[in-house]
Amino acid sequence: MEPLAIHHVAINVSDVPKSVDFYTDVLGGELRTDRPDFGLGGAWIDLGGQQVHLLEAPVPRNLGQHFAIRVGDLDTVVAELRSKGVDIADPVDSGPNRQTFLNDPSGNAVELHEVGEAGVVR
Repeated sequence: MEPLAIHHVAINVSDVPKSVDFYTDVLGGELRTDRPDFGLGGAWIDLGGQQVHLLEAPVPRNLGQHFAIRVGDLDTVVAELRSKGVDIADPVDSGPNRQTFLNDPSGNAVELHEVGEAGVVR
């Protein structure tokens, strides 16, 4: 096997419309219209070159699971989200990279990740 990329991440959400608003209006994703009827509520969201699939189902307790969205300028993104009233942690260094976390309306953890220059530690 030779993996090419992650195509999508599927997460459980308690309120699909509220989650769609969050992932599109707040995080800048785009709602896809080609999701088949699987017999349960949900939505597909494009985020960059990948997708987040929202599934209307019980949300598991957070034990550290999360997915990360790569951003270009973490400080600008944090300021923008805070101006929208989003509760978001201060960015921290992670080797040459920087990251921060926020929760979606269902309590799923989302990491925002800025890739630093190789060999440059902030």
